Amino acid sequence: MKSFPVFALAHLLGFDLMPRIRNWKELTFYRPSKQSEYVHIDALFGEPGKNVIDFDLIESQFRHLMRVAVSVREGAISSSALLKRLCSGSRNATYAAFREVGRVIRTVQLLRYLSDAPLRRRVTAATNKVESFNRFSQWIGFGYRGVIADNDPIEQEKAMKFNALLTNAVIFHNALDIAEIVRQLLEERWEIDPEDLAHISPYLTEHINRCGEYSTHELSIQPHAYDPKLDVDFTPLREQDLTAAGLGQGA
Repeated sequence: MKSFPVFALAHLLGFDLMPRIRNWKELTFYRPSKQSEYVHIDALFGEPGKNVIDFDLIESQFRHLMRVAVSVREGAISSSALLKRLCSGSRNATYAAFREVGRVIRTVQLLRYLSDAPLRRRVTAATNKVESFNRFSQWIGFGYRGVIADNDPIEQEKAMKFNALLTNAVIFHNALDIAEIVRQLLEERWEIDPEDLAHISPYLTEHINRCGEYSTHELSIQPHAYDPKLDVDFTPLREQDLTAAGLGQGA
């Protein structure tokens, strides 16, 4: 799996990356040795003696792994360029070592996910947000049914970045509209529950006309200054998030 080096590089750079989990049957857990067996969860690791981490390879390539991580951290090479090189040369020892480290980290993260209920809730919420954003971005990029027809990598990158820019602009527009409506309700003496606001998504599409008439004269109009403040107390929600993350209690 090409994502294994990503887990390895993220770990070496100090990031806590979690796998995308949708179908457990497609996931593979790796054993630290052929002799490793587990009382209650051994079935997760497949057949005994298989899916074993090659720690000897990791040890022999340790200096190369650290050299690569330092190069990325110091900006000598970008992480995206590195991963492209690793995946293109997937038969070299450094790639194989990154893959083995990635298998270790990914297995540990999956076991954490199984044993930590608050972590499962956070990962699920984050995954849902990402998938909602992607669906919204695809809805915005409806031209050519979302297919990038150009073979030029530069033009492909432009199309993706322009789509991301437009998507974020519409999200910001939606957030402004939501905030303005909340202010109007507050002026009318409505009581606003922060938990209700937490369920409102900025990925709204019903009021967006993708194929309408567009006027360019408005480009010269100076918009009003954005007011980010709402007279709504979000402190209870923040406290709930800290408690769910295990940060709200003393050691």
